[in-house]
Amino acid sequence: MNETLLIQQLQQGNRQAFTQLVQAYQHMVYNTVLGIVQQVQEAEDVAQEVFVQAYLSVRHFRGDSKISTWLYRIAITKALDSERKKKTKKRVNLVKNVFGIGQKEEEQVADFHHPGIQLDKKEESATLFKAMQQLPNNQRVAFALIKVEGLSYEETCEVMQTSKKAVEALMHRAKENLRKTLKDYYTNHS
Repeated sequence: MNETLLIQQLQQGNRQAFTQLVQAYQHMVYNTVLGIVQQVQEAEDVAQEVFVQAYLSVRHFRGDSKISTWLYRIAITKALDSERKKKTKKRVNLVKNVFGIGQKEEEQVADFHHPGIQLDKKEESATLFKAMQQLPNNQRVAFALIKVEGLSYEETCEVMQTSKKAVEALMHRAKENLRKTLKDYYTNHS
């Protein structure tokens, strides 16, 4: 089915079209979210939220971009929202701990094996994903879309709604930051 017809059916509330959308894009959405939130259960929950948001907002989709680009945007927004909520919760728990009100929260470690990573590279990828968490959001998104999801710079520009030069600059800074973080990690763990 072509995208225009699928969009029209989605906008008319056709449930079968929505099922088709989910089946066609569920792995892409899940992998994108997983690359950002790095927790399997959280990624599953956020991926569901992405499709709920898509269902609720499809009537406003103008078709200016491909469906995949639109879903990437929703997925990234939802994943980053989830990350912000986690950080807020950590700060609240820290304040509670200082005043002896709450329980000590354990540091969450990346709890996943990204489907795009080969099994023999699992340990190295876990280190890379942990380092990615320290990147500013826009660098992390650009790096994840290009290096983890395999999008081209042009596709990443569309998803991030920015210029190619901006994406190139984000990638350059992300690589520099990752080099420094990973150099420090390997120096301290050798």
